[in-house]
Amino acid sequence: MKIIITKEFKTHFGADPQFIVRAPGRVNLIGEHTDYNDGFVLPMAIDRAIWLALRLRKDRRVILHSLDFANPVDFSLDDIPHQGGWGEYVCGVTWALGEAGYPLSGWEGVMTSDIPIGAGLSSSAALEMAVAKAFSIVGSWPFSALKMARIGQQAENDWVGANTGIMDQMIIAAGQSDHALLIDCRDLSAREIPIPGGTAVVIMDTATRHSHTDSGYNERRAQCETAAAYFGVSHLRDVSLDEFNRRAPGMDDLSRRRSRHVISENGRVVQAAEAMSCGNAVEMGQLMNNSHVSMRDDFEITNDALNIMVELAQSQPGCFGARMTGGGFGGCTVALVRDETVGIFVENIHSRYQDKTSLQPKVFVSMATSGVEQIM
Repeated sequence: MKIIITKEFKTHFGADPQFIVRAPGRVNLIGEHTDYNDGFVLPMAIDRAIWLALRLRKDRRVILHSLDFANPVDFSLDDIPHQGGWGEYVCGVTWALGEAGYPLSGWEGVMTSDIPIGAGLSSSAALEMAVAKAFSIVGSWPFSALKMARIGQQAENDWVGANTGIMDQMIIAAGQSDHALLIDCRDLSAREIPIPGGTAVVIMDTATRHSHTDSGYNERRAQCETAAAYFGVSHLRDVSLDEFNRRAPGMDDLSRRRSRHVISENGRVVQAAEAMSCGNAVEMGQLMNNSHVSMRDDFEITNDALNIMVELAQSQPGCFGARMTGGGFGGCTVALVRDETVGIFVENIHSRYQDKTSLQPKVFVSMATSGVEQIM
């Protein structure tokens, strides 16, 4: 990717780039829709990424070409527009950095990505963190993972209009090789959790797609806020399972099921981190299976394709567990699989999913990688 992006930069701008940035996607092993409820999540940065080659401009313009989209982004730092499409994430981060008082310098660049778009692997947050890293490099100010994660979330919430939590930006900013991160989304403290030995993380793209701005994502967040108000707290993080069980009979059915997912999911994340730390892949897999049931029945964010893919994965020899991953309504599933069975697992899932759905899946083993970084 570095060679490709360097060559394309030279084609567009007639010289070699000064800098190259890599920003990974992410897969969430467990902990869905808990981040905006101030809860716990357990994602890892993956070895698919956005690559951005750039150089400083002497004027106050940002020009960014993408090898994956037709129209470039081109705007002045003194007049940041709404551009629509992928450019909204570039403009949104620029706006949020300016609002926070960061000194901004112009730059020009070329980017490409091998993160599947709309698959629940956080291609948008990867773009946000790549852009933030680019501004920090040309502006010569330090990149703080925590602060830039908040900048990315502000861009997504207030500029793009998707009421997402902060998990995606945080793991992409702060990911660690060979580890997932247990992130407390209230204070953004994080603890490295090793991937269990002898296992592989397999991502299965169902070839169905979602969008945070036009799916039920914002609706689910509003429903969680309504449920939190019933309990008299700001976030469902503050409701214990015992309190939920005691007071649940007084709730309407929808609020009861939505809050049950979030409260039980927070417990599963904490248990999963401990299981992984002990190398207990069997327990981790069971927690993943339980998480999927909760998302399917209580939070209602799966679809037929996601359910079929998870059921196929769970039926394969060597699979410890599988679940939907990401915001839901389409995208990817994730499985924890015994190393020696990965080859046949991938082969079986690919053929059997295609037979059941007539859709062409993408199935790939993913390694846990470091977060956004300057490569050159």
